[in-house]
Amino acid sequence: MEEAIAAADTAWILAAFTAVSLMVPGLALFYGGMVSVRSTLNMIMMTFAGFALVGVLWVLFGYSAVLGDSLGGAGLLGNPLEYLGLGQLLAAPAEPGLPPALIAGFQLLFAGITVALVCGALADRMKFSAWMVFAGLWAVLVYFPVAHWVFAFDSEDGSVVGGWIANTLGAVDFAGGTAVHINAGIAALAVILVLGKRRSFLNPPRPHSLPLTVLGAGILFFGWFGFNGGSALAANNSASVVVLNTLAAACAGICGWLIVERLREGHATTLGAASGLIAALVAITPACGAVSPIGALVVGALAGALCCFAISLKFRLGYDDALDVVGIHLVGGVLGTILIGFLAVPAAPSGATGLFYGGGFGLLGTQTVAVLAVLAYSFAVTWIIAKGLDLVMGLRVDPETEYEGLDVVVHGETAYVLDAVGFSGTSRPEAASVAEAATVLTSKAAAEKL
Repeated sequence: MEEAIAAADTAWILAAFTAVSLMVPGLALFYGGMVSVRSTLNMIMMTFAGFALVGVLWVLFGYSAVLGDSLGGAGLLGNPLEYLGLGQLLAAPAEPGLPPALIAGFQLLFAGITVALVCGALADRMKFSAWMVFAGLWAVLVYFPVAHWVFAFDSEDGSVVGGWIANTLGAVDFAGGTAVHINAGIAALAVILVLGKRRSFLNPPRPHSLPLTVLGAGILFFGWFGFNGGSALAANNSASVVVLNTLAAACAGICGWLIVERLREGHATTLGAASGLIAALVAITPACGAVSPIGALVVGALAGALCCFAISLKFRLGYDDALDVVGIHLVGGVLGTILIGFLAVPAAPSGATGLFYGGGFGLLGTQTVAVLAVLAYSFAVTWIIAKGLDLVMGLRVDPETEYEGLDVVVHGETAYVLDAVGFSGTSRPEAASVAEAATVLTSKAAAEKL
């Protein structure tokens, strides 16, 4: 019986692994559709290349730094040499259970996607080389330690010591609201404060392809069931509750965003629906194992409504969060993590009790400490990394490259072939850029709107 259960659990995590892997192209399309036609491929490249670099670091020492035995028992960082190169994970487990190699691969996806989330805030103006160096340093100095705090649990026999948030503090974070979304969101804010605003900040380019963005959001939605449901690490009732709560929150998030958007702007938009979906999924990520389905509706609706307000703060406060990483991932992640302190029900898989169900203020305080710790550490270290790179190699492209578009100048490609004006991505004898190609059809003013 134990072998059969272990096989079923392994099959479920393999399926969840596959679903989560699709979140990488999903995020690339989601971001790629939201930028101008001149930076689409750059956005896609930042997503894929950043993910790939983190994957290499994960195999070398990242898994060990996150899930290895905590150095000195302090709960701050796993021993990066314990599973160096992951060769120790090749053998099958001695007793029925999940293969360690599967856990390593599943957590690799979490690490790579978290780093890729950050790049959405940096669109249209960051050097690709600087991004790659930043992605590697940020994974090592920020993500790996924070993920150890949150995802590394003490072993049952006490032989392995995990992270302090998961064990000493005892905060509830089912699938990564702190380590993934709050971490990426506050890091994005730190980088853009160093990077500066786009030239077009007050009049940003319109999303060049909302269908691509919605397709990307849909793929992310699909992958999120593996992201959250797979975090149960078993094919059981907990995974079933989690996927139900994830679905309920997503539906409420779309509705919440569209209602606020309709009241504020007079229109319920496609981009708003996609954004409300992602905001709700972000917020339910830490709470999916702690709340009831009604609680999930509350989490999703509040995330959709609050994040709709939050994305406008960048214009009031003057920080250029290009694709609303701060407004959605930071705000949504904080909201979902804190709401656990109010809405957690003991019958849910996490077994915690929130304030509204007679649990007192203890859980709320625990959740708040976890949020503040990740905010402070991630912001401070990220700012130092970004400032150092800016001094050493520079973070921004030059103004001409920003105007021409990063696709052509940096990558030598264009997302679309404009045969109607004799323009192609690799051979362009008459047009030096997408902007010039558009000028052939209309005017320089029209090209600047692309």
